[in-house]
Amino acid sequence: MKSALRILAGPVARARLRGRGLSPADVLAVPGAAGGPKGLILNSLDRFLFGRWLAGEGAPVHLLGASIGAWRMASACLADADAALAEMAHHYTEESYLDADALERARASGRPVRQPGAESVSRAFRARLSTHLGGRTDELLRHPRFRLHLFTSRGVHPLLRREGRLRTLAGYAGAYAANLRSRARMGEWLERVVFSDPRAALPFRMDDHAGSACVLGPHNTFEALVASCSIPFWLQAVHDIPGAPPGAYWDGGITDYHLHLDYASALHGRDEGSWGAGQETPREDGPRLVLYPHFQASVVPGWLDKSLRARHRATARLDNVVLLVPDADWIARLPNAKLPDRRDFKAYGADHAGRAKVWRRAIAESVRLADEFATRVEGCRPIEAEPLGQDRVGSLG
Repeated sequence: MKSALRILAGPVARARLRGRGLSPADVLAVPGAAGGPKGLILNSLDRFLFGRWLAGEGAPVHLLGASIGAWRMASACLADADAALAEMAHHYTEESYLDADALERARASGRPVRQPGAESVSRAFRARLSTHLGGRTDELLRHPRFRLHLFTSRGVHPLLRREGRLRTLAGYAGAYAANLRSRARMGEWLERVVFSDPRAALPFRMDDHAGSACVLGPHNTFEALVASCSIPFWLQAVHDIPGAPPGAYWDGGITDYHLHLDYASALHGRDEGSWGAGQETPREDGPRLVLYPHFQASVVPGWLDKSLRARHRATARLDNVVLLVPDADWIARLPNAKLPDRRDFKAYGADHAGRAKVWRRAIAESVRLADEFATRVEGCRPIEAEPLGQDRVGSLG
Protein backbone atom coordinates (compact mmCIF):
# COMPACT_ATOMS: atom_id res chain seq x y z
CA MET A 1 0.00 0.00 0.00
CA LYS A 2 1.28 3.44 -0.92
CA SER A 3 2.32 5.60 2.02
CA ALA A 4 -0.10 8.29 3.20
CA LEU A 5 2.76 10.40 4.55
CA ARG A 6 5.45 12.10 2.51
CA ILE A 7 8.67 13.30 4.12
CA LEU A 8 10.40 16.11 2.26
CA ALA A 9 13.54 17.88 3.43
CA GLY A 10 15.93 20.68 2.55
CA PRO A 11 19.49 19.61 1.63
CA VAL A 12 20.97 19.93 5.14
CA ALA A 13 18.04 18.12 6.75
CA ARG A 14 17.97 15.47 4.01
CA ALA A 15 21.63 14.59 4.56
CA ARG A 16 21.04 14.33 8.31
CA LEU A 17 18.03 12.03 7.87
CA ARG A 18 19.92 9.84 5.43
CA GLY A 19 22.80 9.53 7.87
CA ARG A 20 21.08 8.81 11.16
CA GLY A 21 17.31 9.24 10.93
CA LEU A 22 15.42 11.55 13.26
CA SER A 23 15.10 11.67 17.05
CA PRO A 24 13.29 14.08 19.40
CA ALA A 25 16.66 15.55 20.36
CA ASP A 26 17.15 16.69 16.74
CA VAL A 27 14.16 19.06 16.76
CA LEU A 28 14.72 22.77 17.33
CA ALA A 29 11.32 24.11 16.26
CA VAL A 30 7.88 23.10 14.99
CA PRO A 31 5.90 25.61 12.88
CA GLY A 32 2.10 25.57 12.61
CA ALA A 33 0.73 27.19 9.45
CA ALA A 34 -2.43 29.17 8.89
CA GLY A 35 -4.94 27.53 6.58
CA GLY A 36 -8.18 27.12 8.50
CA PRO A 37 -9.78 23.67 8.62
CA LYS A 38 -7.02 22.15 6.46
CA GLY A 39 -4.93 22.04 9.64
CA LEU A 40 -7.35 19.51 11.13
CA ILE A 41 -5.82 16.79 8.96
CA LEU A 42 -2.68 17.09 11.13
CA ASN A 43 -4.51 16.47 14.40
CA SER A 44 -3.45 12.85 14.89
CA LEU A 45 0.13 13.70 13.94
CA ASP A 46 0.09 16.65 16.37
CA ARG A 47 -1.19 14.42 19.16
CA PHE A 48 1.62 11.94 18.60
CA LEU A 49 4.34 14.59 18.28
CA PHE A 50 3.42 16.77 21.24
CA GLY A 51 1.66 14.24 23.43
CA ARG A 52 4.32 11.53 23.17
CA TRP A 53 7.33 11.88 20.91
CA LEU A 54 8.54 15.36 21.91
CA ALA A 55 7.03 15.39 25.40
CA GLY A 56 10.05 14.05 27.27
CA GLU A 57 13.00 15.90 28.71
CA GLY A 58 15.44 17.69 26.46
CA ALA A 59 16.48 21.04 25.05
CA PRO A 60 13.69 23.58 24.50
CA VAL A 61 11.60 23.21 21.35
CA HIS A 62 10.12 26.37 19.84
CA LEU A 63 6.47 26.12 18.72
CA LEU A 64 5.54 28.76 16.14
CA GLY A 65 1.95 29.32 15.10
CA ALA A 66 -0.28 31.56 13.00
CA SER A 67 -4.08 31.33 12.90
CA ILE A 68 -5.18 27.69 13.36
CA GLY A 69 -1.48 26.91 13.74
CA ALA A 70 -1.40 29.22 16.78
CA TRP A 71 -4.36 27.37 18.31
CA ARG A 72 -2.64 24.04 17.62
CA MET A 73 0.66 25.14 19.15
CA ALA A 74 -1.03 26.70 22.19
CA SER A 75 -2.94 23.47 22.79
CA ALA A 76 0.33 21.54 22.58
CA CYS A 77 1.71 23.63 25.46
CA LEU A 78 -1.03 22.54 27.89
CA ALA A 79 -0.17 19.88 30.45
CA ASP A 80 -2.03 17.06 28.65
CA ALA A 81 -1.22 17.91 25.04
CA ASP A 82 -2.89 14.82 23.62
CA ALA A 83 -6.22 15.59 25.29
CA ALA A 84 -5.96 19.32 24.57
CA LEU A 85 -5.33 18.77 20.85
CA ALA A 86 -8.21 16.29 20.61
CA GLU A 87 -10.47 18.82 22.31
CA MET A 88 -9.26 21.60 20.03
CA ALA A 89 -10.19 19.56 16.93
CA HIS A 90 -13.59 18.80 18.45
CA HIS A 91 -14.28 22.48 19.16
CA TYR A 92 -13.18 23.53 15.67
CA THR A 93 -15.28 20.84 14.00
CA GLU A 94 -18.47 21.28 15.99
CA GLU A 95 -18.61 25.09 15.99
CA SER A 96 -21.05 26.36 13.37
CA TYR A 97 -21.00 30.10 14.22
CA LEU A 98 -24.62 30.12 13.06
CA ASP A 99 -27.62 30.98 15.20
CA ALA A 100 -29.71 27.87 15.91
CA ASP A 101 -32.96 29.62 14.94
CA ALA A 102 -31.43 30.83 11.68
CA LEU A 103 -30.29 27.30 10.90
CA GLU A 104 -33.75 25.90 11.52
CA ARG A 105 -35.40 28.55 9.33
CA ALA A 106 -32.92 27.82 6.52
CA ARG A 107 -33.61 24.08 6.74
CA ALA A 108 -37.38 24.62 6.72
CA SER A 109 -37.34 27.04 3.78
CA GLY A 110 -34.63 25.35 1.75
CA ARG A 111 -33.00 28.71 1.22
CA PRO A 112 -29.22 29.27 1.57
CA VAL A 113 -28.22 30.02 5.13
CA ARG A 114 -27.04 33.56 5.72
CA GLN A 115 -23.45 33.67 6.93
CA PRO A 116 -22.95 35.42 10.29
CA GLY A 117 -21.22 38.78 10.63
CA ALA A 118 -17.72 39.35 11.99
CA GLU A 119 -19.01 40.57 15.37
CA SER A 120 -21.05 37.40 15.87
CA VAL A 121 -18.22 35.11 14.77
CA SER A 122 -15.70 36.90 16.99
CA ARG A 123 -17.99 36.63 20.00
CA ALA A 124 -18.53 32.90 19.42
CA PHE A 125 -14.83 32.25 18.81
CA ARG A 126 -13.79 34.06 21.97
CA ALA A 127 -16.27 32.03 23.99
CA ARG A 128 -15.06 28.77 22.41
CA LEU A 129 -11.40 29.60 22.97
CA SER A 130 -12.09 30.64 26.55
CA THR A 131 -13.82 27.32 27.16
CA HIS A 132 -10.92 25.44 25.60
CA LEU A 133 -8.25 27.18 27.65
CA GLY A 134 -10.39 27.26 30.79
CA GLY A 135 -8.38 30.02 32.42
CA ARG A 136 -5.13 28.15 31.76
CA THR A 137 -3.33 30.76 29.65
CA ASP A 138 -0.55 30.94 32.26
CA GLU A 139 -0.02 27.19 31.74
CA LEU A 140 1.01 27.86 28.13
CA LEU A 141 4.16 29.56 29.39
CA ARG A 142 5.17 26.94 31.95
CA HIS A 143 5.73 23.90 29.75
CA PRO A 144 9.08 22.32 30.71
CA ARG A 145 10.19 21.95 27.09
CA PHE A 146 7.97 23.89 24.68
CA ARG A 147 8.37 27.63 24.03
CA LEU A 148 5.35 29.29 22.40
CA HIS A 149 5.50 32.02 19.72
CA LEU A 150 2.25 33.51 18.38
CA PHE A 151 2.33 35.35 15.04
CA THR A 152 0.01 38.29 14.36
CA SER A 153 -0.31 40.98 11.66
CA ARG A 154 -0.56 44.62 12.78
CA GLY A 155 -1.85 47.39 10.55
CA VAL A 156 0.76 50.15 10.20
CA HIS A 157 -0.62 52.10 7.24
CA PRO A 158 -3.10 54.83 8.32
CA LEU A 159 -5.94 52.89 6.66
CA LEU A 160 -5.21 49.79 8.74
CA ARG A 161 -4.31 51.23 12.14
CA ARG A 162 -7.95 50.95 13.24
CA GLU A 163 -10.65 48.67 11.90
CA GLY A 164 -13.52 50.08 9.86
CA ARG A 165 -15.58 48.50 7.10
CA LEU A 166 -14.54 50.76 4.23
CA ARG A 167 -11.09 51.73 5.47
CA THR A 168 -10.17 48.10 6.15
CA LEU A 169 -11.33 47.09 2.67
CA ALA A 170 -9.30 49.91 1.12
CA GLY A 171 -6.34 49.10 3.34
CA TYR A 172 -6.20 45.46 2.33
CA ALA A 173 -6.58 46.43 -1.32
CA GLY A 174 -3.54 48.66 -0.87
CA ALA A 175 -1.61 45.89 0.89
CA TYR A 176 -2.46 43.48 -1.95
CA ALA A 177 -1.21 45.93 -4.58
CA ALA A 178 1.98 46.60 -2.60
CA ASN A 179 2.60 42.88 -2.17
CA LEU A 180 2.45 42.37 -5.93
CA ARG A 181 5.58 44.49 -6.12
CA SER A 182 7.35 42.80 -3.20
CA ARG A 183 6.77 41.45 0.29
CA ALA A 184 8.96 44.28 1.59
CA ARG A 185 6.48 46.81 0.16
CA MET A 186 3.61 44.98 1.85
CA GLY A 187 5.43 45.65 5.14
CA GLU A 188 4.51 49.32 4.71
CA TRP A 189 0.87 48.29 5.25
CA LEU A 190 1.05 45.31 7.62
CA GLU A 191 3.86 44.27 9.90
CA ARG A 192 4.62 40.98 11.61
CA VAL A 193 4.33 41.08 15.42
CA VAL A 194 5.44 37.94 17.26
CA PHE A 195 4.45 37.34 20.88
CA SER A 196 7.00 35.02 22.48
CA ASP A 197 7.46 33.00 25.63
CA PRO A 198 9.45 35.18 28.07
CA ARG A 199 11.97 32.37 28.59
CA ALA A 200 13.26 32.27 25.00
CA ALA A 201 13.22 34.40 21.87
CA LEU A 202 13.02 32.91 18.40
CA PRO A 203 16.36 31.36 17.35
CA PHE A 204 16.09 32.60 13.74
CA ARG A 205 16.78 35.81 11.89
CA MET A 206 13.53 37.73 11.52
CA ASP A 207 14.60 40.74 9.45
CA ASP A 208 13.02 39.55 6.19
CA HIS A 209 9.82 41.51 6.86
CA ALA A 210 8.91 44.61 8.87
CA GLY A 211 7.99 43.63 12.39
CA SER A 212 8.64 43.55 16.10
CA ALA A 213 8.79 41.14 19.01
CA CYS A 214 6.67 41.24 22.18
CA VAL A 215 6.70 39.17 25.34
CA LEU A 216 3.81 36.89 26.25
CA GLY A 217 2.40 37.04 29.76
CA PRO A 218 -0.84 36.70 31.73
CA HIS A 219 -1.81 40.19 30.56
CA ASN A 220 -1.85 39.47 26.83
CA THR A 221 -1.65 35.75 25.94
CA PHE A 222 -5.38 35.29 25.35
CA GLU A 223 -5.69 38.47 23.26
CA ALA A 224 -2.60 37.59 21.21
CA LEU A 225 -4.05 34.16 20.47
CA VAL A 226 -7.41 35.63 19.45
CA ALA A 227 -5.61 38.15 17.22
CA SER A 228 -3.54 35.43 15.55
CA CYS A 229 -6.80 33.70 14.54
CA SER A 230 -8.73 36.85 13.49
CA ILE A 231 -9.20 36.45 9.74
CA PRO A 232 -9.98 39.85 8.15
CA PHE A 233 -13.69 40.37 7.36
CA TRP A 234 -14.54 37.02 8.97
CA LEU A 235 -13.58 38.04 12.52
CA GLN A 236 -13.04 41.46 14.06
CA ALA A 237 -9.54 42.80 14.58
CA VAL A 238 -8.12 42.90 18.10
CA HIS A 239 -7.08 46.42 19.08
CA ASP A 240 -4.31 47.62 21.38
CA ILE A 241 -3.00 44.36 22.84
CA PRO A 242 -1.30 45.04 26.21
CA GLY A 243 2.48 45.04 26.01
CA ALA A 244 2.49 45.58 22.24
CA PRO A 245 2.48 48.59 19.88
CA PRO A 246 -1.00 50.15 19.61
CA GLY A 247 -3.15 49.36 16.63
CA ALA A 248 -5.34 46.76 14.96
CA TYR A 249 -4.13 43.15 14.97
CA TRP A 250 -5.30 40.48 12.56
CA ASP A 251 -4.57 36.89 11.62
CA GLY A 252 -0.86 36.04 11.67
CA GLY A 253 -1.29 34.23 8.37
CA ILE A 254 -1.69 37.52 6.50
CA THR A 255 2.02 38.27 6.84
CA ASP A 256 3.16 34.68 7.46
CA TYR A 257 0.70 32.27 5.86
CA HIS A 258 2.93 29.20 6.09
CA LEU A 259 5.75 30.70 8.17
CA HIS A 260 8.38 30.65 5.41
CA LEU A 261 11.02 32.03 7.78
CA ASP A 262 14.81 32.05 7.67
CA TYR A 263 15.13 28.76 9.54
CA ALA A 264 18.56 28.11 8.00
CA SER A 265 19.95 31.10 9.94
CA ALA A 266 19.97 28.78 12.98
CA LEU A 267 22.69 26.76 11.21
CA HIS A 268 25.10 29.68 11.39
CA GLY A 269 24.09 31.57 14.51
CA ARG A 270 22.24 34.85 14.68
CA ASP A 271 23.32 38.08 13.04
CA GLU A 272 23.49 41.05 15.40
CA GLY A 273 21.02 42.98 13.26
CA SER A 274 18.21 40.48 13.70
CA TRP A 275 15.40 40.95 16.21
CA GLY A 276 14.85 37.20 16.34
CA ALA A 277 17.26 36.98 19.28
CA GLY A 278 17.93 33.60 20.90
CA GLN A 279 20.87 31.66 19.51
CA GLU A 280 21.02 27.87 19.35
CA THR A 281 23.69 26.29 21.58
CA PRO A 282 26.25 24.50 19.36
CA ARG A 283 26.11 20.69 19.49
CA GLU A 284 28.80 18.17 18.65
CA ASP A 285 26.41 16.30 16.36
CA GLY A 286 25.38 19.44 14.47
CA PRO A 287 22.55 21.99 14.68
CA ARG A 288 19.01 20.84 15.32
CA LEU A 289 16.37 20.78 12.60
CA VAL A 290 12.93 22.31 12.01
CA LEU A 291 10.18 19.67 11.93
CA TYR A 292 7.19 20.99 10.00
CA PRO A 293 3.87 19.06 9.90
CA HIS A 294 2.06 20.69 6.98
CA PHE A 295 -0.98 20.02 4.82
CA GLN A 296 0.75 20.68 1.48
CA ALA A 297 4.19 20.34 -0.09
CA SER A 298 4.82 24.08 -0.59
CA VAL A 299 5.48 26.70 2.08
CA VAL A 300 3.75 29.91 0.93
CA PRO A 301 5.17 33.05 2.58
CA GLY A 302 2.07 35.25 3.03
CA TRP A 303 -1.69 34.93 2.55
CA LEU A 304 -1.51 37.53 -0.22
CA ASP A 305 1.03 35.31 -2.02
CA LYS A 306 -1.43 32.45 -2.62
CA SER A 307 -1.90 33.39 -6.27
CA LEU A 308 1.79 34.24 -6.84
CA ARG A 309 3.14 30.81 -7.76
CA ALA A 310 6.75 31.97 -8.06
CA ARG A 311 6.78 32.63 -4.32
CA HIS A 312 5.65 29.08 -3.49
CA ARG A 313 9.00 27.50 -4.29
CA ALA A 314 11.43 26.34 -1.64
CA THR A 315 14.29 28.68 -0.79
CA ALA A 316 17.63 28.31 0.97
CA ARG A 317 15.82 29.41 4.15
CA LEU A 318 14.31 25.92 4.31
CA ASP A 319 17.61 24.00 4.05
CA ASN A 320 17.24 22.57 7.58
CA VAL A 321 13.48 21.88 7.39
CA VAL A 322 11.82 18.45 7.46
CA LEU A 323 8.33 18.74 5.98
CA LEU A 324 5.67 16.13 6.81
CA VAL A 325 2.75 16.26 4.36
CA PRO A 326 -0.16 14.00 3.33
CA ASP A 327 0.20 12.30 -0.05
CA ALA A 328 -2.13 13.54 -2.80
CA ASP A 329 -3.42 10.04 -3.59
CA TRP A 330 -4.30 9.52 0.08
CA ILE A 331 -6.11 12.89 0.14
CA ALA A 332 -8.11 11.79 -2.91
CA ARG A 333 -9.56 8.95 -0.81
CA LEU A 334 -10.81 11.28 1.93
CA PRO A 335 -14.47 12.38 2.05
CA ASN A 336 -15.13 14.68 -0.92
CA ALA A 337 -11.61 13.77 -2.16
CA LYS A 338 -10.06 16.77 -0.41
CA LEU A 339 -8.95 18.19 2.90
CA PRO A 340 -11.50 19.99 5.08
CA ASP A 341 -11.51 23.67 4.20
CA ARG A 342 -13.39 26.89 4.89
CA ARG A 343 -15.47 26.54 1.70
CA ASP A 344 -17.28 23.65 3.38
CA PHE A 345 -19.17 26.12 5.57
CA LYS A 346 -20.81 27.54 2.45
CA ALA A 347 -21.10 24.21 0.62
CA TYR A 348 -22.97 22.52 3.47
CA GLY A 349 -24.94 25.64 4.43
CA ALA A 350 -27.53 24.71 7.05
CA ASP A 351 -26.35 21.08 7.12
CA HIS A 352 -23.99 21.62 10.05
CA ALA A 353 -24.21 17.95 11.05
CA GLY A 354 -23.24 16.83 7.54
CA ARG A 355 -20.15 19.05 7.45
CA ALA A 356 -19.08 18.03 10.95
CA LYS A 357 -19.46 14.34 10.07
CA VAL A 358 -17.22 14.68 7.02
CA TRP A 359 -14.57 16.56 9.02
CA ARG A 360 -14.63 13.94 11.79
CA ARG A 361 -14.09 11.21 9.21
CA ALA A 362 -11.09 13.05 7.78
CA ILE A 363 -9.59 13.49 11.26
CA ALA A 364 -10.15 9.81 12.00
CA GLU A 365 -8.38 8.85 8.76
CA SER A 366 -5.41 11.05 9.73
CA VAL A 367 -4.34 8.50 12.35
CA ARG A 368 -2.50 6.82 9.51
CA LEU A 369 -0.19 9.86 9.17
CA ALA A 370 0.82 9.56 12.81
CA ASP A 371 1.28 5.79 12.60
CA GLU A 372 3.50 6.05 9.53
CA PHE A 373 5.64 8.78 11.08
CA ALA A 374 6.09 6.72 14.24
CA THR A 375 7.25 3.78 12.13
CA ARG A 376 9.68 5.90 10.08
CA VAL A 377 11.43 7.38 13.14
CA GLU A 378 11.50 4.21 15.23
CA GLY A 379 15.03 3.31 16.25
CA CYS A 380 16.49 6.36 14.46
CA ARG A 381 16.89 4.35 11.28
CA PRO A 382 18.11 6.28 8.22
CA ILE A 383 15.29 8.02 6.34
CA GLU A 384 15.39 8.69 2.61
CA ALA A 385 13.43 11.92 2.31
CA GLU A 386 12.28 13.55 -0.90
CA PRO A 387 14.01 16.82 -1.83
CA LEU A 388 12.02 19.83 -0.66
CA GLY A 389 11.27 21.86 -3.78
CA GLN A 390 12.84 20.92 -7.07
CA ASP A 391 13.19 24.59 -8.08
CA ARG A 392 14.86 26.28 -5.13
CA VAL A 393 15.31 30.05 -5.28
CA GLY A 394 17.30 32.42 -3.13
CA SER A 395 14.79 35.20 -2.57
CA LEU A 396 11.08 35.67 -2.05
CA GLY A 397 11.00 39.11 -3.62
